[in-house]
Formats: sequence, structure tokens, C-alpha cells
Amino acid sequence: MVIDDCITKMLKNQLLLSDAELLYFASTAPHRYKKYFIPKRNGVDLREIAHPSSQLKYVQRLLVESMVKTFPIHSSAVAYRKGISIRDNATLHLKNNYLLKMDFENFFNNITPEIFFDACEDNNISYSEKDKNLLKNILFYKKRRASGLSLSIGAPSSPLVSNFIMYQFDVLVSDFCAARNIVYSRYADDLFFSTRKSDELSQVAGFIKEILRTMYRGRLKINDAKTIHTSKKNKRLVTGVVLSSEDKLSIGREKKRFYSSMIHKFTLKLLDGDEIHKLQGYLSHAKNIEPLFISRMEKKYGHKALAEIMSYN
Repeated sequence: MVIDDCITKMLKNQLLLSDAELLYFASTAPHRYKKYFIPKRNGVDLREIAHPSSQLKYVQRLLVESMVKTFPIHSSAVAYRKGISIRDNATLHLKNNYLLKMDFENFFNNITPEIFFDACEDNNISYSEKDKNLLKNILFYKKRRASGLSLSIGAPSSPLVSNFIMYQFDVLVSDFCAARNIVYSRYADDLFFSTRKSDELSQVAGFIKEILRTMYRGRLKINDAKTIHTSKKNKRLVTGVVLSSEDKLSIGREKKRFYSSMIHKFTLKLLDGDEIHKLQGYLSHAKNIEPLFISRMEKKYGHKALAEIMSYN
């Protein structure tokens, strides 16, 4: 599929910019990010988030609207898709006894413009050199002056781009798993595999590493330290959702105790506004995953207390 300067024309029309103005904006785009750090799940390391400026974010969203109909996304990619939640991902693996979780190392920051354009070529999507220059600079950011361009975790365009470049990978892995009665799903950089028989998962890790050697210019690799094998005998966790031994979805005992203690503090007027807003998010999550927990909290603290929490603004 050949697309002649369609990106350039679309952005000029939407932004009311001349060629020179658009080129200048694109040339400065990789530097229009505010960087900050958040703790990783291990509680020790920090994850860098590069958040685009409001102007760049607007342009990135225009590109998403333009590209979303063109880019294929595999059904096994369950993150960042409208109408699909972490509950849906967890449910896929609920009935299986054995679970394997694998994780990409530094996933977003290892996706480069070259990898993106390789994926375009693999899917018969062709852009003019003019459009390539715009896409390269607007979709990717420059971490440091001496570094190359890479995908940012904080950009609104990164979910679509990452799911798109993973399409061929998802096809290969899905076919491999389907032939072995293995359920496969990918949530961003997290890979989940489940099955009823333990030995069916024995070849998965080797297969994943083998195909990655020939894909993505060798940049995408598995973080072996995060590879986890679990079964019904242990705690099975899929995108933060606990799969109980009774084949039910749960938020887990620790979260239940924590949420309950926060509700108790609310009834004693010990929570500030920020804490109440956090509690609203926690309870919305709990209602989506385990509605019975909310019913228990209403019986314990009263329907009125929970209604007051959820209506607080």
C-alpha cells in the first residue's frame, strides 16, 4: 500500500501550518518532553517516563487517528484496546492450571524508528521520505543529545505503535501456542501463557528467544529475571489480577485488607482529598474484578459510607 505524503498533507490541513513550519515543529519534537521518574514494581529501581508537551501530544493523537485504521493489531494484544480490560486478559487464563509469565527488557525504549519502518514494510505500508521524516520525529523522542530516537512510555501514540510493531511476533507466537493448546496473550511488554498440562509450556521460552534473535534488529529481549512459572498450587497473577484456586478472579488478600482499612479511615474522617480520590480508584478496580468484595464492604461499613466515597469530588 503506497501512501504519498498523506501524513504531511493531513498535518498541514489540521494544524494550518506551512511546509516550513511543520518541518520546524517536527525537528524540535523529539526534545519536547518532560521527564520524570516513578518507582518500578520491585520498589527499588526507578522507571523514566517521558511525557510529551501538550502541543506534541495533540499532534501525536492526530497521527493515531490517521494510522489506527491502517495498522493491523493482533487479537492476542490485549493492552490499550477499546473495550478490553485487565479483567478480560485475566479471564483468558482463568481455567488453566499452569501459567508462564515473561517480560521484555526495557520494551518501549528499545523500539526505534527503524523497527517501526521495518514493520511498515512487512505489512506493505509505504510512506514517502517526507512522511517518514515527520513520523520519525513526532512519534519518537531523544533521551539524550548523543542518543538515538526511541519510543516514549508517556506518549499517546506509543500504545498503537508498539502493538503494531509486535503484530508479526504475535502471529508467530499465537500459531505456535494454538498448535499446542496453549492460551497466549500479550499485555504491552508482559507475555502470558497458560495451559492445563505443565509439560506443554516447556518449549515456550526457547521458541520466544529463538524468534527474537531474527526480529527487531536484535533489540527486543526477554528479561529472564522476571520469568515466572506458577500453578494453582501457588499464587497466579495476571496483570495484577489474582487467579484463585477456585477459578475465580480476585484482587488478592493484601489489597482487600488495605482497601478495607482505608474505608475505615474514611468513616473516621482520617483521609484527605487525595487519599479519597485514590480510594475511589481502588474501589472501582475492585468492583470490576471482584464485585462480591464491594458487597462485603457495604455490609461492614454501610452502603452510605461507600456511596459517599464514590460521590466525593
